[in-house]
Amino acid sequence: MSETRITLQDAGVERRFILIGTAHISKESIEDVTRVIKEEKPDMVCVELDEGRYNAMMEKDNWERLDVAKILKEGKGFLLIANLVLSGFQRRLGKELGVQPGEEMKAAVITAKEAGIPFTLCDREIQVTLHRAWGNCNFWNKCKLLSTLLSSAFTTETVSEEEIEKLKQHSEIDSMMNALAARLLPVKVTLIDERDQYLAAKIWANRASTAGGAASATTVAAVVGAGHLTGIQMHLERIAAGKENVDIAYLEKVVPPSIVSKLFTWLIPVILLALIVAGFFRLGTDVSLFMLKRWLLLNGSLAALGALIALGHPLSILVSFFGAPIGTLSPVVSVGLFSGISEAVMRKPRVSDAETLMDDVSSIKGIYRNRILHALLVFFLASLGGAIGNFISIPALAGLLIK
Repeated sequence: MSETRITLQDAGVERRFILIGTAHISKESIEDVTRVIKEEKPDMVCVELDEGRYNAMMEKDNWERLDVAKILKEGKGFLLIANLVLSGFQRRLGKELGVQPGEEMKAAVITAKEAGIPFTLCDREIQVTLHRAWGNCNFWNKCKLLSTLLSSAFTTETVSEEEIEKLKQHSEIDSMMNALAARLLPVKVTLIDERDQYLAAKIWANRASTAGGAASATTVAAVVGAGHLTGIQMHLERIAAGKENVDIAYLEKVVPPSIVSKLFTWLIPVILLALIVAGFFRLGTDVSLFMLKRWLLLNGSLAALGALIALGHPLSILVSFFGAPIGTLSPVVSVGLFSGISEAVMRKPRVSDAETLMDDVSSIKGIYRNRILHALLVFFLASLGGAIGNFISIPALAGLLIK
């Protein structure tokens, strides 16, 4: 077990913190967490969960209430895909070892309840974290992130229980984080550094949130992923020493897109329209109409091809063709939005799809079989096809002007 114990001074009062580092798909982590809470009987138990993940873990029918069409309309399609891929990857590894991801967090909550110890959720909402990670990435880092997610979703590599337990060792975690930082620094900052700071601030805020009150010495047990131990300890010590004041509200804020990002979303449609208008003034109406038709054909047909590859409903494929140009010209609407909604309407998800969602996301066959995942796949591939069509259209239309 990876465990760190520290005692910090808080206005002359000693605060003890037991940081229990876990591997999220480890049987031993479950046993360690349960044992420490029972033996130490802390005044407060903090778990690395947010409200959404806690509800999903504790309520079996949580996924049954998932409304795919509503999620796509709210512009959260890509975030849901990323969340499902990450969860599915952990679940697949856990299935190999006979334990579900996050079971040690669930065990901490159950053990605390049985012992009459108050517990609190100390992690940031996953949607906020994913939003901030995505927003901090430039175009190429977003491509790297998507490729990493997709490769992790369909990898057939197996992981032994011994290798999982190694993840709780500081040296193993440090090497992984260094590799992540080298490949995707903005993502590492959001997923690891910010959350270290956020977790430490939440744990510190609950140091006196017990029956003993602020004037009594208290012990807080925090159950967190082993990769956060070093960072949490550092921030706790700095907070206690008055060297750091963490702005939790800022870390919970979804950073709005920068002006550059907003302008970039308009860049493709502006370039396409500028080329077509230029064709009208330089070469006449016929050429301009030909350019418009070529763009509509490339954009729409590749979006439809994406829906076809996803084995979308015939109406979804047709909707992809006609909806892609609308999505291109309106930065607030995704190219594949209409395709995904159409698929969810024509092939309404069943209760069984919600029940098997987390298992199906780990395989290509499962994604095509599950109607929830299938609708998301249609949305994703239609969006990808439409985007490729737009990038191809720009040099194609520019070439007509040059000729």
